[in-house]
Amino acid sequence: MINPKLTINCRGTLLDLTGPVVMAILNINDDSFFPGSRFTDPQLIVEQAGRMLMDGAQILDVGGMSSRPGAPVIEEQVELDRVLPVVELLQQMYPKAIISVDTVRAKVAEKAIEAGASIINDISAGRIDPEMYATVAALQVPYVLMHMQKRPENMQEAPAYEHVVQDVLDFMIREIAILRELGLKDIIVDPGFGFGKSIEHNYDILRSLHVFQMLETPVLAGLSRKSMIYKPLNIKPETALNGTSVLHLAALQQGARILRVHDVAPAMEVIKLFELL
Repeated sequence: MINPKLTINCRGTLLDLTGPVVMAILNINDDSFFPGSRFTDPQLIVEQAGRMLMDGAQILDVGGMSSRPGAPVIEEQVELDRVLPVVELLQQMYPKAIISVDTVRAKVAEKAIEAGASIINDISAGRIDPEMYATVAALQVPYVLMHMQKRPENMQEAPAYEHVVQDVLDFMIREIAILRELGLKDIIVDPGFGFGKSIEHNYDILRSLHVFQMLETPVLAGLSRKSMIYKPLNIKPETALNGTSVLHLAALQQGARILRVHDVAPAMEVIKLFELL
């Protein structure tokens, strides 16, 4: 039975999140923390998107700006020039695909939706562009509300919380109330693993991820190849796939409905085995 609280309307396409789905990361820049996720050539972007969809991804998340620790916020026109042609191309090549755009800017969000995207994924929760909330509410598209302490360029400089799970949960409660007041219907929450959080903070959140279900919105977990995996194991992002799969299972057990991943096929295997459990 479909749970209406776990169904989002992607510009007319209903996405049922009663069971977990995969959001595939498609970085169209040359600065993201995992080199294997970077694509700048249009033909390679189309081919990679096709592989991801064939492997089982239900959402393609297009990002024109890196959000790795220390990354600068790029110029708006640079982001537009990167993102819009790719969204148009993907919409043309894969018209049934659900395209998300990873952006902190209201204008990029608006233009991307016009170009064929149907979800906005904002790491800043409207903190970088104060017009973002009103824009997504007017567009009436699903919005990924993510928690981040500070900004990408300084977020990992001594992150501190009183009680990280409670602090992030309280943040989500406040922001969801604002978005609901503006009339936004479809909200997805992302606690922001690695965004202004120590390794210990990240594991505290993962251990208690189930508490975010009280928000009655789908929960997205962005864990793929992050430092909370490769630093404790003393490895590099390139060899962090096994650890990623382990934490994906933990996130699903804690109620995550969307896994945002670099590697679609392994994530789909985790979901299938989780469902057998």
